[in-house]
Amino acid sequence: MTRAAQTEDATGDRSYSVSELADEVLADLARPRLLLGIAGQPGAGKSTLASELVDALLAAGTTAVLVPMDGFHLAQRELERLGRADRKGAPDTFDVDGYVALLARLRAPGGRTVYAPEFRREIEEPVAGAVAVGPDARVVVTEGNYLLHDDHGWDQVRGLLDTVWYLDLPQTTRVERLVARLERHGRSPDDARAWASGPDERNARLVAPGRSRADRIVRR
Repeated sequence: MTRAAQTEDATGDRSYSVSELADEVLADLARPRLLLGIAGQPGAGKSTLASELVDALLAAGTTAVLVPMDGFHLAQRELERLGRADRKGAPDTFDVDGYVALLARLRAPGGRTVYAPEFRREIEEPVAGAVAVGPDARVVVTEGNYLLHDDHGWDQVRGLLDTVWYLDLPQTTRVERLVARLERHGRSPDDARAWASGPDERNARLVAPGRSRADRIVRR
């Protein structure tokens, strides 16, 4: 893995490769299982970094699993019933209590596999039981917008994670990536830009204060 990330912590700024970030995680494996969260605004690249990190950990011989927060999106039908479909992705459009319950189960690995949902963008719906976390998983990486949010029940999440990184990206780059992703998943250029500058931008403003509560700032 050659892509570098820049991190900000008590030791100052410098660039780290994903493999170096993985080495840092491996050095923190004194406990039976590590739960690492990656937070950030929409379009920051959380899922990409999380996937690369899990791949690096697996390559190093450590069992790691990615459990995205997005698996706890409410179903489209339920969003429509609640009148929230036009702001899908807002804090109250997720099953936060279900996510918290899953994290609590993952913190106490036993002898059974725990199953987590996954959000499938090709159908814009969550799929139950799509991610298997075996009892031998040493690292669980979870990523999502609201891991450091302090409202709508999200304040319960931070205490269940061992460490949380906040992924930072320049605003212009982040929005352009977000628009491109929306277009890839079927929106017209105009619709993609309208959604990115409307609901997603409102969500981004809600996510931003969590930056100060992160254990580390990672820049891409």
